[in-house]
Order: sequence, then structure tokens, then C-alpha cells
Amino acid sequence: MALPLSIRPTRWSDPRVEIWSTRSSKMVSSPVVITRMQAIMQKEMVREFLAEFMSTYVMMVFGLGSVAHMVLGGKFGSFLGVNLGFGFGVTMGVHMAGNISGAHMNAALTFTNCALGRMSWKKFPVYILGQFLGSFLAAATVYCLFYSAIIEFSGGHLTVTGPVATASIFATYLPDHSTLWRGFLDEGPQGAATVSAPQVLVTGMLQLCLFAITDKENNPALQGTQALVIGILVFVIGVSLGMNTGYAMNPSRDLPPRFFTYIAGWGIQVFRARDWWWVPVVAPLLGAYLGGIIYLVFIGSTVARRPQILEDSMVYEDRRIPVLPKTMPNPPMTSPLTPVSVSPINRPSVRTVPPLSDPIYLEHF
Repeated sequence: MALPLSIRPTRWSDPRVEIWSTRSSKMVSSPVVITRMQAIMQKEMVREFLAEFMSTYVMMVFGLGSVAHMVLGGKFGSFLGVNLGFGFGVTMGVHMAGNISGAHMNAALTFTNCALGRMSWKKFPVYILGQFLGSFLAAATVYCLFYSAIIEFSGGHLTVTGPVATASIFATYLPDHSTLWRGFLDEGPQGAATVSAPQVLVTGMLQLCLFAITDKENNPALQGTQALVIGILVFVIGVSLGMNTGYAMNPSRDLPPRFFTYIAGWGIQVFRARDWWWVPVVAPLLGAYLGGIIYLVFIGSTVARRPQILEDSMVYEDRRIPVLPKTMPNPPMTSPLTPVSVSPINRPSVRTVPPLSDPIYLEHF
């Protein structure tokens, strides 16, 4: 028997109910997603990666922007402005990531900290990846901001060398006056192998001074002024040692923007121009390592340290410093009115504790 049409069950549901159920499911799933994202963001490696990424991005946007003003703007930019841009860009980066990752913003500094045992090697790729991505994105940002000026200045031809070259906005290149030694290779390179020495010296000076600024047992920068002092250090290095090759002392500042220019239209010439591209990558690593060793040997070892015996049984992961456990419990408290017998009969037995090995001291650097 067929049911009347008015009481037949319909296969169509109320669209208002469907909309409400969809919204409610989204409201329920959103807190779960947010909670998971917060849990991921609280991981130490993730926080350090993001800190290096953001601090390097900020430094490079200010620095490359100042270079663009010098190359494209004429009266709007100068070499002094470039040094101020990079110097205060570093200051802002240190403020942003100093207490999270240390705000290295430089692959050479990260390599030195790992090589000298101040940081675990497993963090090395995390720091480098964050720095390279931040630098690459900063190059893309500056390219987009100054695209019309770049095209107008170059006449639509993106070149690496010549009077209207614009690749130097993003990476360093060997100038003509830095030709030191011809004939070293068969094709006669323009002294690229010999001008790596200034990069070693400049990066060594950077690392040497950074260790002095942050050495709490010597004469460090005042609390809260480290970022400004480090920015002034970069500025001073630029105005005093930056003429030859633009003080290319940071692989994270040079290599990622060079890759960007290769993709953006400058072509393979950004790597072939006078065989220079590898010098800002290799020389800073060597220079920073030598500068760190020189400080530790000649300055750090002569500073009177205040040793501290640690009492918790644990091992710091990054510094690999074992800590001694507590050896004796707290002595029992007795009232000053309680008579204490010191006769040989009532004297408690004393168990000889073997002497501990030499205490391990921490040096706060």
C-alpha cells in the first residue's frame, strides 16, 4: 500500500542542517589543528629554524635594499648607506632571534660554533637551511620591490658585468682593481684564488670580535646592548675593509641570492664571472674558524675563569659537559638545646668516602 505523498519520507535533507553541521565540524577540527601547530612550533629545532629564517630575511631585506639604492638610485644611495643598511639589519636580526637561536645569520659562524664544540652538529643543517631560505626570499622580495627600476636602469638586459650591470645588487663580484695574480691557471683567471685572503681576514676579524663581545668572563657588551654593538661591528668592518670585494664574509648572504639571480634571468654568468662564486662560500668558513681559535688560544685561555662545580646528574647535549651528582645528603638539623654526646661509645661511625675525580668546571662563554 503506497503512502500518501504528504507523509512519504524524503531523501533530501534540510540544507540549513547541512550547513550547520559543516560549520560545527570545522569549529571542532580547528582547535585540534591549532593545538598541533602550537606543539610543533614549540619544538626547539623548529623554533631555531624559524628564528634563523626570519632574522636572516630581515637583515638581507635591509642590506640588499641599501645596495639597490646605491646601484639604481644614484643620489639616493651610497657605500656608506650600504654599510648602515647591513649593520642595522644585523642589529634587528639579533633583536629578533638572539635569545632563540643566537641569531647567527651567517653559515660561517654556525660552522665555527659547531667545529669548536659550542653547538651540536645535528643543528648545523637546520641553521643553514633557515639562513639560506631567508636570504633567498629576501632577494626575491627586493627584486619585486625594485623590478621597474632594475629594468629601466639596465634597459631590459639583465647583465652581470658592464656599466649597467645589476647582478651586484644581490651578490658580490670581483672588481677590476682586485686583479692580483694572472696566469695561475691555463685560462688566466683574474686572481680569484689569491683574493680569498681578504675574505679570510675579514671573516676572522668578525668572529674574533664576536667572541670578545659575548665573552661574559672578559669584558662583554652591556646587557641589552649586544645587538647594537654587533651591528656597529659589521658597519665598522664594512667602512674599513669593504672596498675590495664588498666584505663578502657570509656564505648565507652571497650564495642564495646568487642562485636567485640565476633563476630570475641573469643566467649562468653569475657563476662564471671570473670564477669568483666559490670564494665567498669557502673563505669565510676558514676565516671564522681561524678567528675563533685565535681568540680562544690568545685571549680566552688567559682570562681568569670562575669555576663552577655542577651538582645535577645530567649531560648538556650541545656542550657535552658531564655534571657531577650530589654526593652527600643534607646533614640532620639538631636543636641547640639538645645535648650531644661526643664520647667514643656514642660517636657515630664514619664511613670513608673515596675521593671523587677532579671536579668538572663550566666555563660560561
